[in-house]
Amino acid sequence: MADYDYDLFVIGAGSGGVRAARLTALDGKKVGVAEEYRVGGTCVIRGCVPKKFMVMASEVSHALEIAEGYGWSFDNAKFDWPTFLEAKDVEIARLSGIYAANLGKAGVELVHGRAVLKDAHTVEIVGKDRTITAKKILIATGGRPWKPEELPGIEHAITSEEAFHLPELPKRILIAGGGYIAVEFAGIFAGLGVETTLIYRGPNILRGFDDDVRAHLAGEIEKRGIKVILGCQHEKIEKTETCLINHLENGMKLETDVVMFATGRIPYVKDLGLESAGVELNEAGAIKVDPYSKTTADNIWALGDVTDRMNLTPVAIREAVAFHQTVYRDNPQHFDYEAVATAVFSQPPVGVVGLSEAEARRSCSNGVDVYVTRFRPMKYAFTGSDERVLMKLVVDADSQRVVGVHIVGPDSPEMIQLAAIAVKAGLTKAQWDATCAVHPTMAEELVTLKEKQSGATSAG
Repeated sequence: MADYDYDLFVIGAGSGGVRAARLTALDGKKVGVAEEYRVGGTCVIRGCVPKKFMVMASEVSHALEIAEGYGWSFDNAKFDWPTFLEAKDVEIARLSGIYAANLGKAGVELVHGRAVLKDAHTVEIVGKDRTITAKKILIATGGRPWKPEELPGIEHAITSEEAFHLPELPKRILIAGGGYIAVEFAGIFAGLGVETTLIYRGPNILRGFDDDVRAHLAGEIEKRGIKVILGCQHEKIEKTETCLINHLENGMKLETDVVMFATGRIPYVKDLGLESAGVELNEAGAIKVDPYSKTTADNIWALGDVTDRMNLTPVAIREAVAFHQTVYRDNPQHFDYEAVATAVFSQPPVGVVGLSEAEARRSCSNGVDVYVTRFRPMKYAFTGSDERVLMKLVVDADSQRVVGVHIVGPDSPEMIQLAAIAVKAGLTKAQWDATCAVHPTMAEELVTLKEKQSGATSAG
């Protein structure tokens, strides 16, 4: 029997890799983890956690506007970018330290450095003159931002990763993209007082979401002062002594201080040595895995964003738990990707679980019942604001199961977590209706929707 340095060696110390490593080490296995940057991965270091801090900071300006409608007054209220950055970085360092400490408490050895596969059982730590062998290997390297390298002037653009560390807050920014990251950062910068333009090549933002959600959010973010340009993209970026000039396909020229590309993320597999270990990629460039996260190499698994299945931090953690149960507990498990709730921390935010109306019409054999409401929430009605909330239920006409819930408005990420329990459990519209409302709340609309919408909803 071969003698290995580790029972399990994990490449990547993000949320998924850390969870798998800890669980396996707590089972008495010898486990090591290599991380080339900082422990915590995309979510903690350069993703959802620092982004949420930025969202919360930027929401204050809107809260101040609303507060004035309630009789409050504020003199000389101002935002200081360096102060925020310092506080954010201190908190991220604290969280990263907790992740590292938890690995240590579980008995996992943390190796700082870039790991490259030399063969199916051997890993080299680049620049450290160290080679490691492992009986089993888990790849959890996540993803990285993508931008069109062939675009003239792209070297002058940043991605979301650099946005967390801008030395100063720009006066003007153009964000290219229409997905989660693009609309979230558009809200962040606009809320911090930056003149913000969002440009997207498609017909509407948030491709893949319900059409009513897309249309509603596009209108609402414009109310927050964000200029949205659809069906258009860059021709080139020109740098001058004073600004960046964005030359667009429609002939427009926009001057900004910063250009940010949020045009998607790709699996981080570059120079990882996959071919040497017999690990294949799929057509999309992600690591090919079976339902149990096993790669094409017998002793190597992969999970999280590097597999490009459902790129959400809680999903990577659940995949890690399933991996541990399958490989080390003789209890084969795979994660169920159906009815996974997600939130977009745009301003206003979006909460979604289940099928869009279009998806439901394709999958429900005898059609769907659709319930939609748009209303001005109590908080805004008092101040005279014209911001509105969207709530939508999609119901299988045969079974009457609620198969999709879509919310755009304040606190929608909090509401959708609980709605996801009902959707996952397969509750019917009658059971939703039988649930007594909590009044006065926005959420009560979810259990008081009675009128079916006739015909198809409008396209976004």
